[in-house]
Amino acid sequence: MSQKSLVPIGHVERMILEIRGRKVILDSDLASLYGVETRALNQAVRRNERRFPGDFQFRLTKEEKEKVVTDCDHLANLRFSPHLPVAFTEHGALMAASVLNSEAAVAMSVSVVRAFVRLRAMISSQAETLRKLEELEARVGEHDKTLVSLVAAVRQLMLPPAAPRPTIGFTAPENPTGAS
Repeated sequence: MSQKSLVPIGHVERMILEIRGRKVILDSDLASLYGVETRALNQAVRRNERRFPGDFQFRLTKEEKEKVVTDCDHLANLRFSPHLPVAFTEHGALMAASVLNSEAAVAMSVSVVRAFVRLRAMISSQAETLRKLEELEARVGEHDKTLVSLVAAVRQLMLPPAAPRPTIGFTAPENPTGAS
């Protein structure tokens, strides 16, 4: 398979969903990427069940299926399927390519892995940006407190004195005694 016939990573990224707090790709999308029928993919997975522990793949609940069908236009055809879809994690998607053992599946698995890696990098970058933003908010919060106290002190200095101040130092009497 030539490099030109691979699906763009952006297309694969749109197929990756977050379900149960994990990034996954559904069996129908993975089968289409690997150039096989969904039935054939799931059959190969069942035949190699030991290679697919729970952290590699899991079956969606009815509620999860309804949510992905509602949220994802490209999954509308699942609405009428009597079967609950299987969700594959990154490792499960790779293992599926190895049990299918077709040239198309092996070549496409590279794009799938790159899409998962790119999403993981984006999430990591977002977490770092969020951490820096929180640091900045804390620093600005401290600056705000300092500025408020500074403005209060300046305002206090600008107020006229409440009572006349007594003069400090020596003052000569206006009419000295003994001088006429």
